[in-house]
Amino acid sequence: MNNLTTLIKRLEAATSRLEDMVPSISDPSASTNGVASLPESGLTAPGADIRGGPGTPQQQPMAPLPPAIDDFDALINGDVKTFVNMSEEIGGLVAEQSAAVLRAFAAERKFLIVTTKAKKPDIQSPVYMEVLKDLQSTMGVVNDIREANRASPLFKHLSTVSEGINVLIWVANETKPVDTITEMLSSAQFWGNRVIQEYKEKDQTHVQWAQTFYRIFKSLTGYVKQHYPSGLTWNPNGIDPLQATEEVNNPEQSSAKPPPARSPANGPPPPPPLPTFSNPPPPPPMPPNGVSTSRSPADMGAVFDEISRGESVTSKLRKVDPSSQTHKNPSLRAGAAVPSGPVRSDSSSSRGKSPIPGKKPKPESMRTKRPPKKELEGNKWLIEHYDTHSGMLEIAAQISQSILISRCARTTIRVVGKANAISLDNCSQVSLVIDSLVSAVDVIKSPKFELQVLGMLPTIMLDQVDGAAIYLGRESLGTEVFTSKCTGVNLNLPPLEGVNGENGEEGDYVERALPEQIKTVIRDGMIVSEIVEHAG
Repeated sequence: MNNLTTLIKRLEAATSRLEDMVPSISDPSASTNGVASLPESGLTAPGADIRGGPGTPQQQPMAPLPPAIDDFDALINGDVKTFVNMSEEIGGLVAEQSAAVLRAFAAERKFLIVTTKAKKPDIQSPVYMEVLKDLQSTMGVVNDIREANRASPLFKHLSTVSEGINVLIWVANETKPVDTITEMLSSAQFWGNRVIQEYKEKDQTHVQWAQTFYRIFKSLTGYVKQHYPSGLTWNPNGIDPLQATEEVNNPEQSSAKPPPARSPANGPPPPPPLPTFSNPPPPPPMPPNGVSTSRSPADMGAVFDEISRGESVTSKLRKVDPSSQTHKNPSLRAGAAVPSGPVRSDSSSSRGKSPIPGKKPKPESMRTKRPPKKELEGNKWLIEHYDTHSGMLEIAAQISQSILISRCARTTIRVVGKANAISLDNCSQVSLVIDSLVSAVDVIKSPKFELQVLGMLPTIMLDQVDGAAIYLGRESLGTEVFTSKCTGVNLNLPPLEGVNGENGEEGDYVERALPEQIKTVIRDGMIVSEIVEHAG
């Protein structure tokens, strides 16, 4: 009788363990960040049904994810994965960039999980920037692929995704996040519609690719309207944001107690971790033009054998009649082509004419001056046609707003507050003073440009800039500067802390020039580029 009781208890304990394993295997929501969660404690909650006997600890059921995270997973596994699959059909840089898009959505998923666990930090604090660090870096990778491949024939595709990936910054809009999604969709459609126009008669795969990317915005709009219609919500009773970020990034270490070791006699091993979104498989390499250019040595040997036969090689060529020879008939040279000749299909006869040179733009002095414009359209400030503006032009920006400055000259612009991004295009002698930015300052074809950073700035991108002076503060010494076709760019660095001038005052800024001359050599079959240094 005693043995029968012990056997029944062991059977009940095994049944309990099997029942606890079923939801963790069948329910994908029982994982955090794609990795199966570990029980937080080995203790059984009050009121729980204790079925195991001595020596058989009860595993705590895994807490389900909030509905907002489940729906975001559905968006990733649905429209985002469909877009990635379409990109892999095109291949090359498009597939590589789509993999970065998937990682960016996975980073935003982690950020949303942090908001369910943590209190809301001050958006101006370094803590908030640290929580957003992974999301910003993955978004930057998507844009870097576009910037590094401007000569690619698929540049319109890369620009479509690079402009649209900024939709993930809707989390920073505290009032109307849907407006951010709508604005970024318009930016993506600027390039995406060009892709559709170019390929609608050639390849429907590219057309479907652009439409699949647009569907992500539609699904994300419905998701935000359902869960965050008035802005992102945090947990008012939550933990510290940095602690929550650490728990989300390292779910194994956040558990208070690891699961007990199982032996084959006590039951089957736990299921393996579910796959994550952060490491998608790389796209397969594509051969150029999809055609192998290899040629066997036997083919070349046959060619040389034909050549070595001498006059018999040209014995079957047709002789040109003297009446068709232009050097004997001056009248033929006056015509556009030789008459009554067979049409040749080789590449030399089908070669097109040289393109007509484009029309040169008018000089600035002859262009019609347009009235200056300073408007806020949605979440984008438009600053245009300011010339020799008296005083300082101030812009009160918010973290969800971007600023576009174009065709301005001899004007000083002050950006008050923390904005998302700033872009300068075709400006001259423009001075810009900013507090802090979320992403980057992008300057294109703007000579004699000046920038002063008072707070934090992650990135500065300069393209075709002739003469620039950049003043960084102590908080922005980690800024990354990218230059392309630029000359005369100088960085002014603040004095080191504790270093004073001659009169005991704070030291002056130190000017450092960015390199312009690059030396490239070949070493062991590899191309090595070095900065040219001038001594003396």
